[in-house]
Amino acid sequence: MFIQIILYIHILSATAWIGGALLLFALGIFMRDKDAQLQVYKHLGPLYGYFETVWLVLLWITGLILFFHFKVWYILANDPTSIISYAMTHKLLYVVLITVFTILHMYIALKTHTKTRSKIQNIISRGSSMLIFLLNLGILWFAIQLREILT
Repeated sequence: MFIQIILYIHILSATAWIGGALLLFALGIFMRDKDAQLQVYKHLGPLYGYFETVWLVLLWITGLILFFHFKVWYILANDPTSIISYAMTHKLLYVVLITVFTILHMYIALKTHTKTRSKIQNIISRGSSMLIFLLNLGILWFAIQLREILT
């Protein structure tokens, strides 16, 4: 029962994390009025940042619990060429990259909130957001592959 709850929290966290990214991605594409977009991000950004940080921390905690409970470390160490090892290694790499890009993005966002960003800050912030979004899709793909393999 405990592991089922952990898995539920992991899936819920992933849903919230990816759903939030999809919302901001859509706002960035479909809001053509740049002043309105800035106002939305100005008000939504800090709330979203804290909201998403909670989900990311929960993803890490529940993911590590699941990783050790299901002895994934054993599979990675003893059968590194298996399809499970391939999918899990990529998923873990993407998780680490998302975490690094999220920290970078949050650093710039907190440093420049209500201030004008420099050109390089803007490029890094938007680039990290795009990479986070794309890596989320990759993680989702590998999670689906792992689910197919393990069932």
